[in-house]
Amino acid sequence: MARIDRTPFEIQIIDLTHDGRGVARNAEGKTVFVGGALPGERVIASQTRRHRHYDEAQTLEVLQAAPERVEPRCAHFGTCGGCALQHYAEDRQILAKARVLRENLERIGHVTPERWLEPLTDAAWGYRRKGRLSVRRVEKKDRTLVGFRETDPRFVADLRECHTVIPEIGTKLEALSALVDGLEARREIPQIEFIAGDGQPGEDGAARHRVALTFRHLAPLSDNDRAALAAFAKAHDLMIFLQPGGVDSVHPLSPEGSSDDGASMPLSFRLQDWDIELKFRPLDFIQVNAGLNRKMIRHAFDLLDPQPGERVLDLFAGLGNFTLPLARQVREVVGVEGDAGLVQRARENAGHNGLANARFFAADLAKDLSGEPWMREGFDKLLLDPPRSGADFVLSVLPLKQFSRIVYVSCHPASLARDAGYLVNEKGWKLKAAGVMDMFPHTAHVESIALFEPG
Repeated sequence: MARIDRTPFEIQIIDLTHDGRGVARNAEGKTVFVGGALPGERVIASQTRRHRHYDEAQTLEVLQAAPERVEPRCAHFGTCGGCALQHYAEDRQILAKARVLRENLERIGHVTPERWLEPLTDAAWGYRRKGRLSVRRVEKKDRTLVGFRETDPRFVADLRECHTVIPEIGTKLEALSALVDGLEARREIPQIEFIAGDGQPGEDGAARHRVALTFRHLAPLSDNDRAALAAFAKAHDLMIFLQPGGVDSVHPLSPEGSSDDGASMPLSFRLQDWDIELKFRPLDFIQVNAGLNRKMIRHAFDLLDPQPGERVLDLFAGLGNFTLPLARQVREVVGVEGDAGLVQRARENAGHNGLANARFFAADLAKDLSGEPWMREGFDKLLLDPPRSGADFVLSVLPLKQFSRIVYVSCHPASLARDAGYLVNEKGWKLKAAGVMDMFPHTAHVESIALFEPG
């Protein structure tokens, strides 16, 4: 990497990148990506990295602010890497994400939907109910830091609070730092994962979450450390789990939480519209934004238009977030998921909700599926919610002619665009509609949804 010139310079911002940085061109015409800057602004910036074809910089001062600029709520914005867009008005953030989707569909997939769906939004603060906090003992500060990574991911942000995380955790970061700093094993704890399910309303009537913390530890914990964790859990009404090894090593700190039911499925959330309760374990995948998740399910079903006599295939089904509500509306639904543990929990959730018309299979959807029994069954419609890598392989081997509709939920617009291009340009399907959903407000993450019908 070339030597960095940290001399402050003035520059005009002309665009916004997909990760939330301003785009500019210097006097030599070289592209510069400027953190903390918005389109239309003139800023003073300092170079942070230098590359052959582009440079990176950080805003030092805004000389001419864009009308859409707002004061970030969080004092750590600009240092913490958890958010990229707090300085951008909320109603403009979602429009920027819609543009990202449109550009990806056009540039990568060479497709355009027949209609654009209205963006789907929900609460922009205190929404994040699942995440991973990094932990690092910093000797120079004589403190243990607990928080998200900085914009420079080599460092852990020194956070006092987080406004996007649910308040039960977002307001306790200093307390968590003090807790870990007081442990004998403070240098042996690299991360803490948090996850929340539904809880009981408090005395003020406000909703409360039931929260679990999972402490990853690289050495056995002493009796003193276990006692400190137990006292913290009691004081803050939390469940604490320990992870000395892989995912299968997770277990409750306290013996009273070690019953089969408590240890395996201690948390749950309800989807009221379908009278569904989904139970899950502390490290299971759930959608981070509960309010947006409920709207997303309804949105997907409106597009899929499931009918009582139909059979639906749900790929990348997870715990059954879509599968189980679908079972309330169709004759039968089959969910397929690559994580065998999630499949087992999905089956248990089907039984818990009295759903005999929801079946689940474990299968790696990126590998040979010719021997899978569900591949030989007939379905009317397809719903899929793949990981960032998308669904190119499974779409290439599915008998697509059996489906009258495909609804594709995506967490990565580039992979959706690639797969949309395959369906439209190679298989003759029509992209009837597409739109964005703000699963992660104030971040550059783009969640989207698309409807396909046969050509």
